[in-house]
Amino acid sequence: MPPIEPVLYPRFNILRTSHIELTVEDLAASRRFYADILGMVVSEETTCGRLYLRAMEERGHHSLCLRQGTPAKCSVIGFKVFDNQDLDRLDKFFVGHGLSTGFAKRPHMGRVLRVTDPWGVPLEFYASMERLRPIHQQYRLYGGVKPLRIDHVNLFSPDVDAAVAFYNSLGFRLTEYTEDEETGRMWAAWLQRKGTVHDIAFTNGKGPRLHHLAYWVMSPMSIIDLLDLMSTSGYLAHIERGPGRHGISNAFFLYVRDPDNHRIEFYCSDYQTVDPDHEPIKWDLHDPTRQTLWGAPAPRSWFEEGTAFENVEVLKPVVAGTPIVAP
Repeated sequence: MPPIEPVLYPRFNILRTSHIELTVEDLAASRRFYADILGMVVSEETTCGRLYLRAMEERGHHSLCLRQGTPAKCSVIGFKVFDNQDLDRLDKFFVGHGLSTGFAKRPHMGRVLRVTDPWGVPLEFYASMERLRPIHQQYRLYGGVKPLRIDHVNLFSPDVDAAVAFYNSLGFRLTEYTEDEETGRMWAAWLQRKGTVHDIAFTNGKGPRLHHLAYWVMSPMSIIDLLDLMSTSGYLAHIERGPGRHGISNAFFLYVRDPDNHRIEFYCSDYQTVDPDHEPIKWDLHDPTRQTLWGAPAPRSWFEEGTAFENVEVLKPVVAGTPIVAP
C-alpha cells in the first residue's frame, strides 16, 4: 500500500517545476559554464548582475536565473500554475498553515506569489511568464549537453515524511520512495505534478538545502557528448557522478558541479506516471541498485554537499541514514 493517499483534486492546479534562481560569485565564469559548456541559451544579461537562461524547448523567458552575489546560495524555486485564480487559492492555503506569503513583482513574470514552506524554503508561484520565440528547431543553437527543458529539483530534507505529507497536500503525487526498514520512515521520496517521475524530490540529510536541479536531455548520447566536452575543456574536475542509470526512476544520468559548486543533473529515459492509480514503488535503503542500477555507489559528496537557501536555518535529519557510498 502507498504510504500516503494522493490528493487527486487539490484546490489549485500546480503544473510543473518551472525555474530556479541561484547566486553565483563570478557571473562571467558562470556564463561560460552554462552557455558555452552546458549549452543553455542566454535570454538576457542585465547591467545589475543577472543572467537569464533557458533550454531549447522552453518558451518562457527563463528556467534559470543566475545572480551575482556572495556567498553562492539558492534564492528561490519556482512553479507554474494554471491561472491567476490558483495563486489566490494557494495564498489562502499557505496562510491557513501559518506560513509567510506575499505577492511580488518579478522581472518577465506576471503576478507572482512568494511563499515559504514549513522549513523556510523560498518558493514562488506564477501563471504567466514572458514568452519568447521557439528555438527547438534552431539546430545551430544546440550545444553542450543539448538541454531541452527543466525537469525537477531535489532538496535535502531533515524530515522526509513531513515534507512528503506537506507537498502531497499541495497535490504532488508520490511515485517512488526509499524506506528505512528499522524505523519505518522514508529516507527519500520522489513526487510529481507533470506526469513523469518527479518535479520535486526529498533526500534525507541536513536541510533544507538544494541538492540539485535537473534538465531533461535528448538521449544518453547527449550526456556522453557533454562528458567529452568537459573532459577536454578544463572542466574534468566538475564531473561528480556518472554516467549511469538510476534504479529509482530508471533515468540515465550525469551529475556535474558548476563553478560555485551548485549541482546540476542531466537526465533522460524515465517513465510516465499520469494514471491516477499509479502505485508508488518502494525501495530498500540497503539495495545498491536504487542508486545505480549497474551497482556503482554514489560518492560521499552526493550525500553530504548541497546549496544553502538564503537566510534559512539548516537542521539535522531525524533519520540517521546509512547510504551506500563509494570509498
